[in-house]
Amino acid sequence: MNETRTMTRQRPRSAAQQMGSAACAVLLTLGNLLTGYLLLLAHAAEPAGPWDGEAVAHADITAALALALAVSMALLTWVFLRAEWLRRWWLVPPALFAFDAVLRLTLLAPEL
Repeated sequence: MNETRTMTRQRPRSAAQQMGSAACAVLLTLGNLLTGYLLLLAHAAEPAGPWDGEAVAHADITAALALALAVSMALLTWVFLRAEWLRRWWLVPPALFAFDAVLRLTLLAPEL
């Protein structure tokens, strides 16, 4: 039985590519952890009452910083994907963080 199925073969990775992949993974992991922490702070900030405008401002600033960092991480991930150092699933965390930050800035924004 002769199957004419094309199989995709991966090229063997050199030590330099493996080190590049590891460095990219560490950098993106740290950036994604920082983005997640900023979003956690943004969601934890709730005004104590109608007089607490600072808490709303701090939540907005933190969510905006998280959005900027998520977009930066997505762009950096895209560069690493183009270099074939990482896999496509690395784009998922920045996309989810950006979506969450936009939600926090719009629909889930704290009100006075």
